[in-house]
Amino acid sequence: METLPDVWRQEYWLPPGVTWRDMDQLADSDRPQPQDLLIALPLALGFVALRYVFERFFAPPMARCLGVKNRLQVTAALSPKLESFYTQRSRQPTQSEIVSLMSLCGKTQRQIETWFRLRRNQDRPCQTKKFGEAAWRFFFYLTAFMAGLTCLIDRPWFWDCRACWRQYPVQPMERAHYWYYMLELGFYGSLLLRISVDIKRKDFKEQVIHHLATIFLLSFSYCANYIRVGTLVMLLHDSSDILLESAKMFNYGTGWRKTCDTLFVVFAVVFLVTRLVIFPSKILHTTLVLSMEAFEPFAGYYFFNVLLMVLQALHIFWAGLILRMVYKFLKGKLEKDERSDEESEVEEEEDDKGGEENVDERGDYSWEKSKDTMNSKLSLLTNSCVLNNLTNHRASVSGRMRKAQ
Repeated sequence: METLPDVWRQEYWLPPGVTWRDMDQLADSDRPQPQDLLIALPLALGFVALRYVFERFFAPPMARCLGVKNRLQVTAALSPKLESFYTQRSRQPTQSEIVSLMSLCGKTQRQIETWFRLRRNQDRPCQTKKFGEAAWRFFFYLTAFMAGLTCLIDRPWFWDCRACWRQYPVQPMERAHYWYYMLELGFYGSLLLRISVDIKRKDFKEQVIHHLATIFLLSFSYCANYIRVGTLVMLLHDSSDILLESAKMFNYGTGWRKTCDTLFVVFAVVFLVTRLVIFPSKILHTTLVLSMEAFEPFAGYYFFNVLLMVLQALHIFWAGLILRMVYKFLKGKLEKDERSDEESEVEEEEDDKGGEENVDERGDYSWEKSKDTMNSKLSLLTNSCVLNNLTNHRASVSGRMRKAQ
């Protein structure tokens, strides 16, 4: 072990008084090895390929069953100068830039503002693409949660957190937990590989930090044999993510508003309980306090807990967005997912008064519905006027005929 690089010094990875020689008591198949993490890369590539197949062949039929429809978009008129400005400088020109574009293109301010609004809407992702992403994550989280629950529910540390540290770090690793770790690691690796082409949401930076923190957390906890605690963390996170993605799937469909609202309420409760109650009171208390009953602090102890603190900070950030949604929901004003349904770089259509505003995922559908209602009312009004004119005309004709007689 003396020939290993400094990064593998036992003081970094093992509690005081424990050496790598002590870890040799475990068989190679029962002992976490750093080189095992290399399998996560082909698994990540496999998830990318599997996701492509899923979104190509399985998601579209599901979307049709739920009534997911893409918006009808008006294409911006061809304008090379405006297109060049849009792609190379800014998607939202300032007032001074609009004045310059007016003289450059010979258009009015209103025409330029309308062109940029239509051009931004062209870059908005379609509903079927959003549905495909949500459906893919839903099925993975559901599968991972069921698999994790199956291989953990009869383990002692699932019910008693102190069992996580019995005989630590000389704890044999089960093959089911090994694959649970590798599949989760491969999945989050695939999310990073696809992050440049996936829909960018307004919590994009937080999502990147979350994925990186999760990968570092899984990798380090595996090498340091924090597998028992790590499996609990993964199971806890997957429980609420299932509900979030299912709520999004129904939100993109037509006629599923009550189902979506119900799933959202359940998700909000599960998220707040698991991330703000169970995670700090059970997981963080276990790693920060109960672990000290088995060993003294060391470098790995501090690093592992720092990563868990980063996750908890993200939990608080998302909980704030969810509580805002709950507040709007209770007031009957919930229109969009504050957490991750809103794109970060593109916005919805502007209103007729020229002000920009974010509308919900059903904005176009609601507008079409309102337009149909307005047309029906106008039609009724028109028919009423026509009937009144005909009635008045017939009455006047009858009156003249009586007078002539």
